[in-house]
Amino acid sequence: METTLTVAGPDGLPRCPWGVAPDDYREYHDTEWGRPVRGDDALFERLSLEAFQSGLSWLTILRRREGFRAAFAGFSIEKVAAFTEEDVARLLGDAGIIRNRLKIEAAISNARAAAGWAEGELTELIWSHAPEPGAHVVPRGLGDIQATTPESVALSKALKKRGFRFVGPTTAYALMQACGLVDDHLADCFVRTGR
Repeated sequence: METTLTVAGPDGLPRCPWGVAPDDYREYHDTEWGRPVRGDDALFERLSLEAFQSGLSWLTILRRREGFRAAFAGFSIEKVAAFTEEDVARLLGDAGIIRNRLKIEAAISNARAAAGWAEGELTELIWSHAPEPGAHVVPRGLGDIQATTPESVALSKALKKRGFRFVGPTTAYALMQACGLVDDHLADCFVRTGR
């Protein structure tokens, strides 16, 4: 049986290898990643950031998170849905975010897709794709973590059917990991064992 491949951080606590350093990763790993997130705007933020991350390092996104929040009106679905071409031009000139026109337009389009939904509907849609309790295998090593799952494929299809863009199965699974629909902290990671 493969041994768990956690790494001791500067405080001696065993962590998932990616969560040891730099400090930005350690803080995110220890306090956010894999913890349940609910609320339409909060999930819209995470979904948007995961889409912006596509093809980039998560550290790049993490270090620009406050810039993204400022640029995208705190990721209020209603406010982003009202963005205009002037806002697109503003965002394309904002060095505090990733200035990718397709991703910027997708975030605005996704907000517009969700803007007319009932309160909690986005949360319900996303969380309805969480695996049944006990169905998700506890990863012992990084090789046990998949890039996609049947649930992430289904979530991707459901979001696309509702008009969302930049939400492929890999992005959907990254969202599921980040927002606690699945817990992919390694078996011996102190975050998993200390819950």
